[in-house]
Amino acid sequence: MEIIHLQYPAKQTLTQRAHIGVAGSGDLELLIEPSTDNQAYIQISTSANGFEDIWRAVFDRFFKIYSYAVKIEINDFGATPGVVNLRLTQAMEVLRDGQ
Repeated sequence: MEIIHLQYPAKQTLTQRAHIGVAGSGDLELLIEPSTDNQAYIQISTSANGFEDIWRAVFDRFFKIYSYAVKIEINDFGATPGVVNLRLTQAMEVLRDGQ
């Protein structure tokens, strides 16, 4: 088990929360809530050790598109980068649509 912490500057704010996915084999659970400052904070708890560079690359790309001040908590159980991107995109759609 590995815990990874990432941080990014943010330009936009959110007021809602989102819960996407499930903590199960090959998937991940994503919890998002607003941040209290102009930063995005990510905490990843993953069952796959040694992949911090890949997680960082996924979030580097994500925050080039979605520069929101958020706290993101991820409980990962072996999700591929494609599944991670899918869950992040789903979360942004939920937050954008207010669901």
